[in-house]
Amino acid sequence: MPARENGHEEPVIRDKRKIDPETGQVRETAAAADQATGQPFAEAPAAASPDGELAAQLAERTADLQRLQAEYVNYRRRVERDRAAVREQAVAGALVELLPVLDDIGRARDHGELTGGFAKVAESLEAALTKLGLTSFGQKGEPFDPTVHEALMHSYSPDVTEPTAIEVLQPGYRMGDRVLRPARVAVAEPEDAPAAPNGDAQSEEDN
Repeated sequence: MPARENGHEEPVIRDKRKIDPETGQVRETAAAADQATGQPFAEAPAAASPDGELAAQLAERTADLQRLQAEYVNYRRRVERDRAAVREQAVAGALVELLPVLDDIGRARDHGELTGGFAKVAESLEAALTKLGLTSFGQKGEPFDPTVHEALMHSYSPDVTEPTAIEVLQPGYRMGDRVLRPARVAVAEPEDAPAAPNGDAQSEEDN
C-alpha cells in the first residue's frame, strides 16, 4: 500500500461491480468469478420488447374498432325499423280514411250504378290501394271469429253447426297482418230446442 504523508498507508478501493458502468458490458473478472463459484451470473433485466407493446396496442385498437362497428350496425337497424314502423302507421292512417269511399263504391256496384268513367276511376283507386297492401276479407258462410268479425245481428238457425257469418253487412279490411276494420256480419248459432216450462206442459195436458 502507498504510504501517506503522515506515515500511514493509503486505503486501496477495489471496484467489484460485475457490470462496467462505462461500457455496460460484463467484466471478464466477474464472469470468471461466477464460473469459479458455480453460480450463474445474474444478467441485467431485459427491456420490454417494442414489438410486444405494439402488438398489445394493435389488439386494443382492433377491439375498439369492432365494438364501434357493432354499435353502428345496431343503430342503423333501429333507425330502419323505426322508419318502417312510421311509414306503416302513416299508410294505415291514410287507408282508414279511404274505407268509407270504398264502401260507397261497393254499394254502387251492388246496385248497378258503377258504370262509365266512374267505374274506371273506382277500379284505378282500388288497384292503387291494393298496391299499398290493402286487402278485404269477410265471406258469407265462414265461421265467426271475434278477432276479425264484428257481429251486428244475431240469430239461431238449424242450418249451421257453429257460430257462422250468414251475411256480410260490411267487408273488413287489413293491411298485412294489421286489421284496419273488422268485417261487420250477421251471425247465426245452431238452433237448440229449448225445454218447455212446466206450466206450458200442464196446460197442454189439460187441453
